[in-house]
Amino acid sequence: MALIVVTTSPRVAPGLLGHRAWQVLAAGPVRTASPDHPHLPFLAEAGIAVEVAEPDPAALVREARERDVVWLEADEALMRAVGHAAIALGDPPVIEVVPGSYDLPGARLLDLVAVMDRLRTRCPWDAEQTHESLAPYLLEEAYEVLETIEEGDRGALREELGDLLLQVAFHARVAQDRPAEEGGFDVDDVAAGIVDKLVRRHPHVFASVEVDGAEQVSDNWEAIKAAERAAKSGGDAGSAVDGVPMGQPALSLAAQLLRRAARVGAPTVLPEDVPADGLGARLFELVRQAHAEGLDPEAELRAVARAYRDHIRARA
Repeated sequence: MALIVVTTSPRVAPGLLGHRAWQVLAAGPVRTASPDHPHLPFLAEAGIAVEVAEPDPAALVREARERDVVWLEADEALMRAVGHAAIALGDPPVIEVVPGSYDLPGARLLDLVAVMDRLRTRCPWDAEQTHESLAPYLLEEAYEVLETIEEGDRGALREELGDLLLQVAFHARVAQDRPAEEGGFDVDDVAAGIVDKLVRRHPHVFASVEVDGAEQVSDNWEAIKAAERAAKSGGDAGSAVDGVPMGQPALSLAAQLLRRAARVGAPTVLPEDVPADGLGARLFELVRQAHAEGLDPEAELRAVARAYRDHIRARA
């Protein structure tokens, strides 16, 4: 005889239970403390009666010594109380936990979507935000992620990535308020778009293309991107520098333009009509030299800036 606790995940569609869970629930008797548990309608449809009752740990373990008793969903406090009550008996029953459903990787993203929806509809500040008003936070959170990477703080990285992920969820929720014909979309559209792109740009993983190494993967990626640009523009593949975000910091902007140009064999020097002795030209030349040496000029300057900051702090 045993007390069998069936656990479920609120992030899995109601009614989706494992075979063992259905077996023990069908054998009954089944009780729960949750009158609004999402599985109750499905259990009723299957002819399984569930009694809603306040949990009495001592009574449960005593009854479980005489027959199997099934309890649907138990929190940590109830499980602890049941354990103490069982230990107090001279002949305690078996206590078995049967996972009826459990989270798959990424399941907590559903919680983020639900929380964001509630904030958007019930919080005055969240309700009035727009893509434009949120833009500064997106940049701020991205820089904070970068800072934790540079400082090697892996614990802080997890937190900052969460803040950055919030910005993605927030923008998707703002867009959800617009009709589709006005450019509206939701977080599933965002996820579907990046999944399609990743599958399309990795034919060596999701199709039959064979590659010899990372360099060929990069070449294929650029070729696929060029084909995508041509498809969007009606056959014109455009330039290798199309799509480079011009709003990024100047060092990283110059570096990205140089990387794009080098991939297609375009010149990596400035045109003759740009004064070579100007500050911008001199900075561009330093970026070009960094590119030739395989260095990231933005990261290099940031490292020196951090060292300078630490030096000033030490003097203070």
